[in-house]
Amino acid sequence: MAVAGRDRIKEDVVRKAVNALLKWKKKKKLYSQSDHEFAHEREEEEEEEDGDDFIYLSVTLKKVPTQDLTRTPHQILLRHSLLSQDYSNLNCCLIVDGKKITSETAHKMLKAKGIPSIKQVLKVSKLKSDYKSFDSKKKLYDSFDVFLAVKSVVPLLPKVLGKVFYSKKKKIPVPVDLRADGSNWKEEIEKACKSSLLWLSGGTCSALRVGRWGLTESEEIVENVFEAIAGVLEIVPKKWGGIRCFHLKFSDSLALPVYDYQQMLQPDDDKLGRVGDGGSGLV
Repeated sequence: MAVAGRDRIKEDVVRKAVNALLKWKKKKKLYSQSDHEFAHEREEEEEEEDGDDFIYLSVTLKKVPTQDLTRTPHQILLRHSLLSQDYSNLNCCLIVDGKKITSETAHKMLKAKGIPSIKQVLKVSKLKSDYKSFDSKKKLYDSFDVFLAVKSVVPLLPKVLGKVFYSKKKKIPVPVDLRADGSNWKEEIEKACKSSLLWLSGGTCSALRVGRWGLTESEEIVENVFEAIAGVLEIVPKKWGGIRCFHLKFSDSLALPVYDYQQMLQPDDDKLGRVGDGGSGLV
């Protein structure tokens, strides 16, 4: 699947962008450490920003996505995990509907399937009743590394969990398609923990994580970029024909371009309506 990205984007371009971002982040970290007062300020800022050390793939579409594509986040499996620890040692929370899958059923299934990473199971009704205040939601947010949710409840969660979870999209619950018989639970949960989320916005620009400072190596990030691009193409209508450009960036850095459809066009491509036909030099 990742071959699709390499057909249009030079690997060396991605590598240079990744290395430039890592070099920039390293200098920024060193500068922060050398100035104690500034470092203290940065610590407070980073704490406030949830310590975002992720590299993002910024996706710009040619058209605003339809509502069916923006309703829930899209899960894109990466080759190299962005988690700071092994999957089995994660502290995860699973959100269930309480009807098709009850919390009692989930606990039994998790034990039977040997899934130690799920430390708590919460029903949506429990979230509504026990986590109404900002402080209670923030405490829940801080208590787990990853949140998972059965697909049926995902559209309800933005209203239930509020801006604590959704304003910066740091810990949006990852959708999992869990069968009632438990046959796919282990695989689905492990895949969800190793995936990145793409939440298409109401505009043309969105982003997903593809790397993490101090955790993923340069070449691992390059591989993740192409995996992510391939995943994006599976979601976006018209595939390459729907993509305007891709950039790589940290949340606080400049965005470095790795693909722009206009630079791939031949002089008469737009005029002749050949954009998207997959020919050499065409998008």
